[in-house]
Amino acid sequence: MKRMKRRYLALQLEMDGVPSEKEFMDAVWGSVSGLYGEVGASLTSLALISFDVSCKVVVIRTSLETLDFLRTSLACITSVAGKVACVHVLAVSGTIKALFNGFNV
Repeated sequence: MKRMKRRYLALQLEMDGVPSEKEFMDAVWGSVSGLYGEVGASLTSLALISFDVSCKVVVIRTSLETLDFLRTSLACITSVAGKVACVHVLAVSGTIKALFNGFNV
């Protein structure tokens, strides 16, 4: 059995106000399923790892095979919880430790 390779992404959220974790993840899931359908969204194995409200930095996990799907979907997000928003990928890493060492989250 093959081991699933994962990637962790540090994201910067730019918007007025701070959404809840659920509102942010709903926007991400909506974007992924809108572009790639339910099957494509299920392949991502998307999970929220960390949500820092003070500096609006989010860490999420995805599978290596769908990293490009997710990055494309993040670029297509224009609103979160009904407010205009933009999501920037700050860093991508294979481990959480390396992500935190390379970038101060």
